[in-house]
Amino acid sequence: RHLSAEALFEEASRSRLQVSLATVYNTLNQFTEAGLLREIAVDGTRTYFDTNIAEHHHFFIEDEGRVIDIPASAVEVSDVPPAPEGFEVARVDVVVRLRRKSPI
Repeated sequence: RHLSAEALFEEASRSRLQVSLATVYNTLNQFTEAGLLREIAVDGTRTYFDTNIAEHHHFFIEDEGRVIDIPASAVEVSDVPPAPEGFEVARVDVVVRLRRKSPI
């Protein structure tokens, strides 16, 4: 499941759970740091959290703000430049942005 903090906050509000948006963000970030969720940054303003922490990539449907999994085996990441001295590559995230085709 892919969810944003805002969507989870709205679900909590509809269920009459009194929780602040800041608490939702803090909790999601703590779960991410603990390895229970995976953060997906689709642009500078939108972040989603993924319950699937296994290696995989994502489609992002721009018109709908929806994220769909891509199996890791479907994407080949090659020619990654070497990390600068003192650093190592932690992970490579691939987000393929989609939009609906315009009618012809």
